[in-house]
Amino acid sequence: MEYTVQKLAELAGVSARTLRYYDEIGLLKPGRIRTSGYRIYGRKEVDRLQQILFYRELGMPLEQIAAVLDSRDFSRLETLKEHRRHLLKKQQRLSQLLTNVEASISAAEGETVMNDKAKFEGFKKRAVEENEAKYGEEVRRKYGDAAVDRSNAQFLSMTEEGADRIKRIEEEMFTALEAGMDAGDPGGEAAQQAAALHREWLTFYWDSYNPEAHAGVADMYVADDRFKAYYDKQREGMAQFLRHAIHVYVKK
Repeated sequence: MEYTVQKLAELAGVSARTLRYYDEIGLLKPGRIRTSGYRIYGRKEVDRLQQILFYRELGMPLEQIAAVLDSRDFSRLETLKEHRRHLLKKQQRLSQLLTNVEASISAAEGETVMNDKAKFEGFKKRAVEENEAKYGEEVRRKYGDAAVDRSNAQFLSMTEEGADRIKRIEEEMFTALEAGMDAGDPGGEAAQQAAALHREWLTFYWDSYNPEAHAGVADMYVADDRFKAYYDKQREGMAQFLRHAIHVYVKK
């Protein structure tokens, strides 16, 4: 079956403008164009659009989607299986959150008592899964599955007080980093206080501290744009400054 832009947009639940944009950037070209100028999409294009929307649901940028779909190694079957794995994880997370909400409603109505730890189980699990999706491949390759699994388990068992403490430490660290950057000295008092706070922050996730690994994390903050952006959104150049401060700190 063939579709015009408007018909395919209605079928897929996207706007016609989106399909035209995908055509403009070469992500989804029509199968053919009628003499009247109408774009016509066939089965091949419908299947490709499905894959595009799957990847968009996972938060993948359009440029990366194009690279994946145009790769010689691309397999539609394997990609569908990968999507299924991601969707099952998402389903599990949503089920956990739904259970959490239902238990909270029951507790609010006085039918049951919900302890403080249970109130945050779903949110912590979601945070772990989101971190795995964003950074899991890099950190597992660098530190190994066992270390990452221990870190995740430690986070999942964290109390509400512990989570509040992490947040306060991070806020104090950013304040110290600002002061250190103003002073312009990674080895200065403020910068070294920030490095020490960063170590304290890490120990909530690590079962033991290792200076070499600490320096490695700092290197990752600069090498990986996603980590770099997290710090640089606070202030331009903060990731690089924190790296310098941590390297000075671990040498001491």
